[in-house]
Amino acid sequence: MPKISRFNKAFPYIILLSFIVLFNCKSDDDTPITIEPEIEETPLNITENIELIDESAIQLGYILAIENGADTSYLIDKGGNKIKQWNFDSNLGNDIKLLPDGTLLGMFKTNTPSFTLGGYGGVIKIINSDSQTIYEYNYSDDIVLAHHDVKQLPNGNFLFIAWQKVDNAVAIANGFNNSNDIFPETLVEIDPTTDQIVWKWNSMDHIVQDHDNSKLNYNNVNDNPQLIDVNYNSTIANGDIMHANGIDYDPIKDIIYLSINFYSEVWVIDHSTSTTEAASNTGGNYNKGGDLIYRFGNPEAYKNTTSPRLFYNNHAPTIIDEGKPGEDNVLVYMNGSNNNQSIVYEFKMPVNFSLNGSQNNEPEVIWSFTDPNLYNGRISGAVRLRNGNTLICEGDYGYWEVTTNGTVVWKYSGLDVPAFWRGYDYYPGDEAIINLGL
Repeated sequence: MPKISRFNKAFPYIILLSFIVLFNCKSDDDTPITIEPEIEETPLNITENIELIDESAIQLGYILAIENGADTSYLIDKGGNKIKQWNFDSNLGNDIKLLPDGTLLGMFKTNTPSFTLGGYGGVIKIINSDSQTIYEYNYSDDIVLAHHDVKQLPNGNFLFIAWQKVDNAVAIANGFNNSNDIFPETLVEIDPTTDQIVWKWNSMDHIVQDHDNSKLNYNNVNDNPQLIDVNYNSTIANGDIMHANGIDYDPIKDIIYLSINFYSEVWVIDHSTSTTEAASNTGGNYNKGGDLIYRFGNPEAYKNTTSPRLFYNNHAPTIIDEGKPGEDNVLVYMNGSNNNQSIVYEFKMPVNFSLNGSQNNEPEVIWSFTDPNLYNGRISGAVRLRNGNTLICEGDYGYWEVTTNGTVVWKYSGLDVPAFWRGYDYYPGDEAIINLGL
């Protein structure tokens, strides 16, 4: 019988010990290191849509490609191949996302809008993997119209943007300086199990004006940066004076980021309020009610000459989850209508929000990307990928993937697609992808 050495006898235990150490090792900040299973890589089947610059640097996975206002959406891989397609019975009102159960939550256009401003929707739908509508909620009548973006909150409720019509006589009484109806922004949260509105915020409850001291809301605009100058875009003829186009939600701080395209700003709103408090200037975690707790991008909107202006139209405020409660960063696509040059910014949000009309209130820019060929004056957006790269949707072109040092490693052109709204990233191990059976 051959002699068994001590090493051979101990080998199984060494292997076991190695696994114990591997799965219990910690980083310098005592956070357990997550060991994710490797995904088997197969050669990419490259289509004509793809410009592959550095395959070794790209993030493999899928992109939910959202054609602007179309009746279809689809998942593509990094070779540009369509992996899954949905065909809808109505056109998108803009945004749509995959939910963990593999269904799609989206904003769709109503067939009977009372008014049709750019990006209108009116109907929120959930679509199953067979492209069938399994849930529908209508928010459209003579006064209100849902539009652009809808998001599922951690409690399962749906948060969306909506216009609420204000007749010109009421607008003038509130200090508006023009002779047309206006359509300022509201935020609405519904419980989809009951279809009841459980929370609402209305921008008209938080306006200021320095046009006419005989009208309501008269005050110094610069002294009140927590309020919205109702006359910043008073000359817009169709009354769409704000034009919100995107939302994201921070569940740690219970706040909403709201992109306001025609103010070239992102507004930050306290979601911890009741609806009554949201109509006032007290209450909630920040004790400011529904007043803006923060705003950034364009200090000219509240007549601040101290802060630098960064935005000339903007879309898609997107929180980057850094795993540090209260220290989220935010990506914003700045369209660049002033010089036909778009920029994607990453901001470090203040730990404590504050506004002062005579001080610099802008957040710190910690990363940005632009390119002479990157420009679209409308729509568009950006998301952070798992490997640290950034996926950019250039609305009139398609998608870019860039590294942290600004190197372009991959591009997808829509070729015959008129425009893309946004794009969202998904991975083979994601619950939504598993539930789709891909």
